[in-house]
Amino acid sequence: MCAAARYFASPQLQIHSYSNYIEIKAYLKPLILQLKPSHFFLPSVSLSLGNMGSSLWILLVGVLFMVSGTMGVPPKRPVDVPFGRNYVPTWAFDHIKYYNGGSQIELYLDKYTGTGFQSKGSYLFGHFSMQIKLVPGDSAGTVTAFYLSSQNSEHDEIDFEFLGNRTGQPYILQTNVFTGGKGDREQRIYLWFDPTKDYHSYSVLWNLYQIVFFVDDVPIRVFKNCKDLGVRFPFNQPMKLYSSLWNADDWATRGGLEKTDWSKAPFVAAYKGFHIDGCESSVEAKFCATQGKRWWDQKEFQDLDSYQWRRLAWVRSKYTIYNYCDDRKRYPIMSPECKRDRDA
Repeated sequence: MCAAARYFASPQLQIHSYSNYIEIKAYLKPLILQLKPSHFFLPSVSLSLGNMGSSLWILLVGVLFMVSGTMGVPPKRPVDVPFGRNYVPTWAFDHIKYYNGGSQIELYLDKYTGTGFQSKGSYLFGHFSMQIKLVPGDSAGTVTAFYLSSQNSEHDEIDFEFLGNRTGQPYILQTNVFTGGKGDREQRIYLWFDPTKDYHSYSVLWNLYQIVFFVDDVPIRVFKNCKDLGVRFPFNQPMKLYSSLWNADDWATRGGLEKTDWSKAPFVAAYKGFHIDGCESSVEAKFCATQGKRWWDQKEFQDLDSYQWRRLAWVRSKYTIYNYCDDRKRYPIMSPECKRDRDA
């Protein structure tokens, strides 16, 4: 059995887990180069690969194309750290409760106030992740937000907003991207799980080429750099990260028709993880000093791969309930980024 075949047969290979793609790629590339041209014809599989079955051969060929082609890969696995490592409270400090040495926190919303927190640093590009368990039960009128935002009037912003609902109705996840102070790029989806039952990961990958929103490593939205089409892209304004739990019953649930039921207060959202892997910069900086040198700048993170595009298409076909790219009443002319983002 050839070395590549032995690796495929070994228990250490978890090809179904996409997160170890880099490890597999690094291991297999020199092994695949050992294969002879005759190995690439299916009739010779039994002779060339010995005991390696046809199913393993199919996996090998698949990985060969992954290695030789330009592929996107998932971001690096987030590192869980205590809240105080990367964040500080911003308002209503008494509405934040800390557990397990700050590795978990809860935000509280009552009829008097909500609360929120922000990152200590400002960042140009990187990977930012939070694990959140949303307000359970009747959450109508409440909004739990996790977003990046710059500090000036023509601000850039990358938003996750979770819009509460009446008991038994699903949460709505709204995403938006602001560039140069212009937003109006809302997309809304239902989630494929109950986000109040357990923690789930919500993350952003942001580099010079794209912004990708992930839910549990599934891409739910991509915003490509379309500066050549006249669309502004966040590239020179450092952003802080923010999260908050607040009352927005004037618009959040059914356009404001469903009001917050304060008899159900306090409303509680739970957090853990607090991962930040970004290029830290002062708010006055125009460029990150290490721009182009970090892992998220590398070629494999400049686009989604075919698997990720299929996952994104699955979200759009099964769970999308609003996409500004499809709203001809509001936008008679499609925004130019929509076709490049494969939203059209």
